[in-house]
Amino acid sequence: MLPIQNNIGLYTDHYELTMAQGYFLSNRHLKRASFDYFFRKNPYKGSYVVFSGLSSLLEMIEAFHFSPEDCDYLLSIGFQSSFVDYLRTFRFQGNIHAVREGELVFPYEPTLRVEGTILETQLIETLLLNVLNFESLIATKASRIRLAAGDRILMEFGLRRAQGLGGVHASKAAVSGGFNSTSNVFSAYYFDLESSGTMAHSWIQSFDDELEAFRTYAKHYPDECTLLVDTYDTLKSGIPNAITVARELHQQGHELAAVRLDSGDLTYLSKKARRLLDDAGLQHVKIVASNQLDEIIIQSLLSQGAPIDIFGVGTSLAAGKEDAALDGVYKLAHFDGTPSIKVSENIAKMTLPGIKAIHRFVDQDGLFGADGISFADEPDYEFIHHPTDPHKQKEISKYTKESLIQEAMHDGKNILSKQTPAEVAQYTQKRLKQLTEEHKRFLNPHVYKVGISEKLQQNRNDLAKQYLKKDLF
Repeated sequence: MLPIQNNIGLYTDHYELTMAQGYFLSNRHLKRASFDYFFRKNPYKGSYVVFSGLSSLLEMIEAFHFSPEDCDYLLSIGFQSSFVDYLRTFRFQGNIHAVREGELVFPYEPTLRVEGTILETQLIETLLLNVLNFESLIATKASRIRLAAGDRILMEFGLRRAQGLGGVHASKAAVSGGFNSTSNVFSAYYFDLESSGTMAHSWIQSFDDELEAFRTYAKHYPDECTLLVDTYDTLKSGIPNAITVARELHQQGHELAAVRLDSGDLTYLSKKARRLLDDAGLQHVKIVASNQLDEIIIQSLLSQGAPIDIFGVGTSLAAGKEDAALDGVYKLAHFDGTPSIKVSENIAKMTLPGIKAIHRFVDQDGLFGADGISFADEPDYEFIHHPTDPHKQKEISKYTKESLIQEAMHDGKNILSKQTPAEVAQYTQKRLKQLTEEHKRFLNPHVYKVGISEKLQQNRNDLAKQYLKKDLF
C-alpha cells in the first residue's frame, strides 16, 4: 500500500462523510444500494478507453479503514461521536463486479458496479473515481503510443512532470497500456515493473570534455551503456565520441547498447546518426529518442523513415496530455430493491437504471462488432438500440456474445487472481487486435457502436416519464 495507507479513510471528499453521517443518523445506512461507474466521452478524441486501475482500487478498498487519528480528526471538525464510533470498526463488506483490467471499453458502459449498503458504497466513491479515472486515462494514452510505435521499445520517463504522487500510478498504468519499462524506481519496486534509465546532460557537463564523460560512464556500465549525444553537437561531437567509446568497449569484450537523442530534428539527426554508426560497423547500436514525444509525433517520425529503435515518453504520457482527466462518474442505479435513475432534460446525461450486464458481440473473424447493455438477469436479445436516438438500432443475433462483467470483490475481499501490469498489457494488445482499424486511427476515428436492450430502454423511458412528467421522444 502507498503512503496514504495509515489515513486511507480520509481519502475522500467531505460531502461523502456528511452523507454517510446523514444515512447513519437517519437509520438508513444499512439499506442496499448499487452504483455504476462509467464515462461519457473518450479522451484524446479517440474511440476507446483501456480500463485500468482495478487492481489498485481493490487493494485500497481492502485496506480502507479509519484509524484512531482519523476518528479524532473527524470529531475535531464537527462529526458526531456516535457516527465516528461507527467508523472506528468500519470495513467495506460489499461486492464489486467489473470488466477485466486491460479491457477496451466505451462511453456509457457501466464498466464497474459496486453493491453494498448505501453508507459503504457512498464512502468509497471518491477513492474509486480518483483511481479508475486516472489509471484508465494514462493506460489509454500508453496504448495509443504503443499503436504508433509498433513493436519498438517504449520507456516511460514522466515522474518529474506528473501531478505529484499521481506519477506512481501513472508508471503502472503506462506499462498496463503497453510500455516496456519506467524510469520511476519506486513504481518499478512496488508494482514489479522493469526499471530503466540512461544519463542526463549534467553528467556530461560535469566533466572537462564529452569523451571523458562517455568513457567514465562506459567504464562503470560496460554492458548497459547508452550515451546521450546531444549535449554539445550531436553529429560533430556526440556521435563521433560515442563511436570511439563503442570501439573501445568492443576491444574490452563489451558492446555499446545505444545512443540517445534528446533535442533537435529527430528525423534528420536519427538518419545521420544511423549512417555514421553503420559506417563504423556499429549496426547493433540502437537509437533512443526522447523530448516531448507523444503518439502523433512518433507516428510522424516513423512515417518519415526515422530509424529510431526506442522511444522515451514523459510529460504527455504521465500528465495525460491533451486531456488531463477522464470524465468517469459514479451514479446510483439501484436502491432498496428498486431501480434508480438520474433524470435530465438532456437524455445523454440520463443514467441507466437497475443491475446491468455488458455483452460484446464478436463477428466470425473475431473482430468486435458492437457492445450491448442490458439488465443482468435479461435473456438473450436480438437488437440493441441507440441510447439517445430511437430510430437507430442494430441486429446482433448473428454475432457471438461475450459477457464482460465478472465479480472482482465478494464481501469486501478481492477474489481476482493477481496480474502484473505486463500481463494486463498482453490482454490489452490482444483486444486491440480485435478492434477494427477505423476505430484505432488518431484522426476522426469511427464511433464504436454501444446500444441498450429494448427492455432496458423501455424501463429507462418509463422512469424518466414518471419524473419528468413527459415522454422522452
